[in-house]
Amino acid sequence: MHYISTRDSSLRCTAAEAIVRGLSRDGGLLLPSSIPTLTLEDLRAMGPMDYRQRAVRVMKLYLEEFSEDELADFAARAYAVPGKFDDPAVAPIHSTHHKTHFLELWHGPTCAFKDMALQMLPHLLTASLRKTGEDKTACILVATSGDTGKAALEGFRDVAGTKILVFYPRDGVSDIQKLQMVTQEGGNVGVCAVEGNFDDAQSGVKRIFSDEAMRAELAARGCFLSSANSINWGRVLPQIVYYVSTYAELAHRGDIALGDPVNFCVPTGNFGNILAGYYARRMGVPIGKLICASNANNVLTDFIRTGVYDRNRPFHTTISPSMDILISSNLERLLTLLGASDGEVRGYMEQLRTTGRYQVAPALLEQIQEAFCCGFCDDGRTKNAIGKVFSHGRYLMDPHTAVAYTVMMDHRAATGDATPTVVVSTASPFKFCDSVLDALGIADRAAGTGVIGQLAEAAGQPAPRPLAELAGRAVRFEGVTDPAGMAGAVRAML
Repeated sequence: MHYISTRDSSLRCTAAEAIVRGLSRDGGLLLPSSIPTLTLEDLRAMGPMDYRQRAVRVMKLYLEEFSEDELADFAARAYAVPGKFDDPAVAPIHSTHHKTHFLELWHGPTCAFKDMALQMLPHLLTASLRKTGEDKTACILVATSGDTGKAALEGFRDVAGTKILVFYPRDGVSDIQKLQMVTQEGGNVGVCAVEGNFDDAQSGVKRIFSDEAMRAELAARGCFLSSANSINWGRVLPQIVYYVSTYAELAHRGDIALGDPVNFCVPTGNFGNILAGYYARRMGVPIGKLICASNANNVLTDFIRTGVYDRNRPFHTTISPSMDILISSNLERLLTLLGASDGEVRGYMEQLRTTGRYQVAPALLEQIQEAFCCGFCDDGRTKNAIGKVFSHGRYLMDPHTAVAYTVMMDHRAATGDATPTVVVSTASPFKFCDSVLDALGIADRAAGTGVIGQLAEAAGQPAPRPLAELAGRAVRFEGVTDPAGMAGAVRAML
């Protein structure tokens, strides 16, 4: 299986090369040239498997040059090291109703769904470096809206042959998310705040990747650029696993009959998480609708409804900061998957760069609406959902999960769709203590990290160990730059 660029399908590479590069040199995103299939019998066979075994089964379909033994070793080190994930299921499913299930993707070392991919990516990358004969140091650049940064730092901490630098919007992450990053341990890690929002940080990283002079300079210093954002296929692939795994698990435990459709409602920012669900759907997993849930930054809602992508709108800083994004990079992959030509994709992306908007062809919009539906909610409704669900069933959601839950309920009310639905729960509520305490009607706050214990007491459940242990950790990184200075921050780290 070859990997191709979204902007020029004649540019082909192997899976290992795609993972090493992260981004195509023409500025496009890399994706597999074909999509493998899973039958219902394949899904039935995965029912008795554990998460690691399912991961090997799915990833092998896309990674032909990796052996099953290699992938089994990577999966064991990613998901089975004692204490790394606090639930033996890795991605447990909590059901609050026979047709409402929460897929909890936050039981890993940084308490966010990004761990599901970023505990795997370092193993895929280091193996890919060997397979491609690359002997330079991989300089991994990451723009984060909150969770990717810490997950990438933790995943690549002290990994030989790598350095990692994370950029985050200075005022665009929660206090706990920031503390997780700026106290990160490791000799090969760096963290820098960016004046601006996530889109500014992400655009800055993309500019560095496309800067030929910068690449030449780094090569002379024995380094090359790679990415741990979802622009890297090595991030998207491990996320496909949990959609396949969830369906197999629900069928195995009898919550659904094998072959019956299931909807997934996904809190969405950069479109990588929900794109992984679309890959699972195209592979043959009986997914009905992929419900794209947005906060007040509802650029994706408008796009799915109208076919017009327009980032020329106010940027809202919300209580669900990981979704505070107006440029959703992985849409580019979706356009290619739906049959848009290289020229069309290049044109759309150039229009986005120069005018901030583009409109897809009607035939393309029809395909998008066949697979996706959408909705959004503001902070008030998000808090209301957190409080309501907790008071009714003692189930505590973080703000991103609450956005998805609200949009799912809106979808059901508007359409009468009674399909069993999985709400993709992307972060621990303890990463957003202030907002969750507000939602529970608790106005007074403990100082600093004391809010973690305060929420644990209010919720009647312990905080995850990685967050409970943040108290007293020393701040290592205090750097701030404007977007124009990001390249200088890269040079300084090297």
